[in-house]
Amino acid sequence: MAKFKASEWQMIRETLNADPVRYGLPARVYGSVVAASANVRKLGAKAKRDRHTWQFFADVFRHFDLLAVQEVLEDMEGLYHLKDLMGPQFEMIVSDTTGSFPNEGGLAERLAFIYNRNMVERTGLVTDVTYDRSKVLQIIGSNVDPIRDAVEKAKTNADYKRKFKKFEVELERARLEGKKEPTPPVLPVKMPVFVSFIRTPFAVMFDIVGHPGAERYTFLAVNAHLFFGNFIDYRRQEFNALLSWVLGRVQERPSGQPLNIVLLGDLNLDFDNPRNDRGRILAFIEGLNRMGGTQVDVHFPFLHPHPIVAGQQLMGSDGRVLQTHARLSETFDQIGIFSRDPRLKRLADAPVGMAPTGPDFGVFDFVNLFAETLEGAAYDSLSAAKQKALIKRFEHAVSDHMPLWYRLPLPDVPEGMSVHAPD
Repeated sequence: MAKFKASEWQMIRETLNADPVRYGLPARVYGSVVAASANVRKLGAKAKRDRHTWQFFADVFRHFDLLAVQEVLEDMEGLYHLKDLMGPQFEMIVSDTTGSFPNEGGLAERLAFIYNRNMVERTGLVTDVTYDRSKVLQIIGSNVDPIRDAVEKAKTNADYKRKFKKFEVELERARLEGKKEPTPPVLPVKMPVFVSFIRTPFAVMFDIVGHPGAERYTFLAVNAHLFFGNFIDYRRQEFNALLSWVLGRVQERPSGQPLNIVLLGDLNLDFDNPRNDRGRILAFIEGLNRMGGTQVDVHFPFLHPHPIVAGQQLMGSDGRVLQTHARLSETFDQIGIFSRDPRLKRLADAPVGMAPTGPDFGVFDFVNLFAETLEGAAYDSLSAAKQKALIKRFEHAVSDHMPLWYRLPLPDVPEGMSVHAPD
């Protein structure tokens, strides 16, 4: 299937520039900052995407003051090119590769933050999010029997047994010939409990600079790309473990030194049935809060429909949650705000979308942008065949996830100031 031609990209740019808010891009508003997340599918070498796609990314990502990017590959040439296209006011910080052990294959990824230094400053704190050895041993010790049973069951897997026999033959041959020894196959253990993240989340502390007259505040931004696979329990385990870490971190800080945390990323959340899934997730959060003994203001806006007037935005105006997957079937990506900071509004109770400075949230709906521009109709109104054909044209060349964003109101913005600010 052909990728977008230069003439089609020109049409897409013209359509977007005519009304970017219609497709979910946030306007720049005085007294607020916009944090965002984007899973850019296999963001690697510059040559893997054409110049029109790179320029499209840059034009879109300039709308965000802090952007968490997932699926950055070992080759960071494309990421550096993107940051340069965005302009000199943007800087970035990137994690080491995670998701595979060095020299053992697998798809290693990096997690990156790109930020507008006119609005956001990086502090000296950079860290991975992990469970320390004592915590891991505690989990294993409390679940020895089910873990042992899971390991023994995995050893009987027919596909694993076949691969292991092949490995033994190749190992013997390599030793006889003095060659590099092969890597043994991974034991397909369906772990009954969480032990470690498949990709280690990446966290950086930022200062919100804001605008003159706005009080600075600090938050820890956590960038995560959690597990996706056949085992739904794994997805829930990782999400629950990450939330436990984040809530515990906020709860343990003294009330006079509050810590704000913003969680951004492709959480591969089990959220394809909002009616049922929302209650389960919120109940888990409340349970953690009760155990911690210190109430934290927790807000996951994308668990809820966006309360906007129909017609202002293509998605979310009909009472459905905003969807972030390109096939408009899932909300894998999420943004969560955790705070005990009295200077901030209680975001969970704030009238989302009512004040220009926020809080507010949205998804950049490039699927409908492409559909309306190239097919002349909204994606949902296309035939199944046309939907499939359109998706094939961009899901690898652009991405299969759409960027999502959250507008954070700055504290103590003087009244009467203009609400519009320059880039």
